[in-house]
Amino acid sequence: MAALVLGWVLTLVIGLIGFGYERTRIPSDLNEFATQQDNVYYWADGTEMARVGPVDRQSVPLDRIPSSVQWSVLAAENASFYSDSGISFKGIARAVKDMATGGDTQGGSTITQQYVKNVYLSQSRTLSRKVTEMFIAVKLDQKMSKQQILDGYLNTSWFGRGAYGVERAAKAYYGKDVWQLDASEGAFLATLLKGAGLYDPAVSPANHARAVARWKWVLDRMVAIGRLSPAQRATYTVFPEPKPPPRPAGLSGQTGYLVDTARAYVSAHSGISDEEFDRGGYQIYTTFERPRVKALATAVQGRLAGLRPKQRPADRDVRVGAASVGADGRILALYGGPDYVTQGFDDANIGIVPVGTAFAPLVYAAGLRDGVLLTRDAPRTPVTPGTLYDGDDKAPVRTPEGPYWNRDGKIVKVANDGHRSYGQITLREAVASSVNGPVEQLGMDVGLDRVRRASIDAGLLPDTAFGSQTPDFSLGTATPSPIRVAGAYATFAAGGVHTDPYSVLRITRDGDRVPLESPAVTRPFTAEVAGEVTDALTKTPGRAGTAGTAVDNTSAWYVGYTAKVSTSVALFRVEPKSQQLEPLTGTTGSRVPEGTGSSYPAAIWSHYVAAES
Repeated sequence: MAALVLGWVLTLVIGLIGFGYERTRIPSDLNEFATQQDNVYYWADGTEMARVGPVDRQSVPLDRIPSSVQWSVLAAENASFYSDSGISFKGIARAVKDMATGGDTQGGSTITQQYVKNVYLSQSRTLSRKVTEMFIAVKLDQKMSKQQILDGYLNTSWFGRGAYGVERAAKAYYGKDVWQLDASEGAFLATLLKGAGLYDPAVSPANHARAVARWKWVLDRMVAIGRLSPAQRATYTVFPEPKPPPRPAGLSGQTGYLVDTARAYVSAHSGISDEEFDRGGYQIYTTFERPRVKALATAVQGRLAGLRPKQRPADRDVRVGAASVGADGRILALYGGPDYVTQGFDDANIGIVPVGTAFAPLVYAAGLRDGVLLTRDAPRTPVTPGTLYDGDDKAPVRTPEGPYWNRDGKIVKVANDGHRSYGQITLREAVASSVNGPVEQLGMDVGLDRVRRASIDAGLLPDTAFGSQTPDFSLGTATPSPIRVAGAYATFAAGGVHTDPYSVLRITRDGDRVPLESPAVTRPFTAEVAGEVTDALTKTPGRAGTAGTAVDNTSAWYVGYTAKVSTSVALFRVEPKSQQLEPLTGTTGSRVPEGTGSSYPAAIWSHYVAAES
């Protein structure tokens, strides 16, 4: 009778198991958290700059993970992985025992089961979750290859220190890529799978002792299963101490501005959709050079420290945007604001600040390239650096038909800084000395539409707010960003060749290159024209540059370049509530007449260039 009852019980249990197995389906969607990765940004020298994403995870293909690292994990967690059916009957027995005694289910799971738990299920320790895990594991073992399962497991497991996946674990504990690890280091990472909180040596002496003991055990297990020779094991006698926990690479300081700039470039120049990018797993290698970024921030902050906003209202709300662009188009450094965390808007990419008289070299280049039209319907006349113009203050602005009249019925006259008159002056000297009148008249003679085109050819964006085409157009009513101004001057540094500014060198995902458009390269000016502009702006051998001030005194600039790097610095004030520009009159305690701006941008540029040289 007892045998009959036992038989019926066994039949019922088997039937229930079969029913549960048939009813269990492999979820169609992976656990979103298990597949989410971070995107990693790197400095130009290849060192890590920032990680952006909800988790610290980077996937690598299984063939990039050394076999010694794979087998250290298998030895520690599931030596029979390649021969089992995806489940552990010992684990099942333990789960039944725990249920009978009122405890939670414990370890003993196969790697397939652990993978199922990581990517399909929750981390709760209940019998129902354990049974579902086992059913899915068996089905998954029949559907996927062992290599696919192991690949998924190694790239989704938690290793502590915020690291998901063996690649990020290798970085977090050894500062290496996983393919650079040896068997000893792999054995340590395998110990962490038992519980990173108990085995990270940096946590406590007790953790260190546990880690060393288990590290030895993992290596011995590798010998026992034939995956490490006794001779190789004998070479691993010293515990491979991990480095101290790394400080999180956040977005404070300038880092956030750099990340935003690179992210925007990826969006505009690759086939990666925003959805794909947000899913993560990309490595973005940027053009940013850390020493230059640091030097630029130091130069800006050092000069701004001289402001007295509590004592001088004109020193309030002062902001600076700055950028360095190589002659080859690489964006080398930015200053986007005091701190990305407190000011998210990037002042290196701002588009509301007039470039002012720093626009003059572009007008000069347009004249040297396109010539001038002095008589309507007549051939254009070439100009040279030695062409003479009227440098007197209040000289009338002319058109081919005669004086230029404004809407009030008055003849428009030029206004030089300080109302100084220079008499007849060459174009070269007018540009070198920032004499407004000849530059304003040259723009009219070239044609403001041609000046606009030349500035776009040099590097300003077509959708820049240029302002109306009136005589003061040539005095810089356009509002390009510091990045674009630096890029335009870089065209002169490059001998007339313009490379569109770019911030990303390459992108990879899972070790593979992702297609990325190359920056556009054009030659808007001849080497002779570029050389003439540089000659006019050169006051110190090897360095060319000029200051700039907006007509309404709402901005002050300095833009300068060497043969390799162009840097622009813009200083301005923005009223916090209205977000409107305010005049710089009196800013920095200056008592000079309105319209001359501030000397701060030039000082920032000088300190920066001195530091980087």
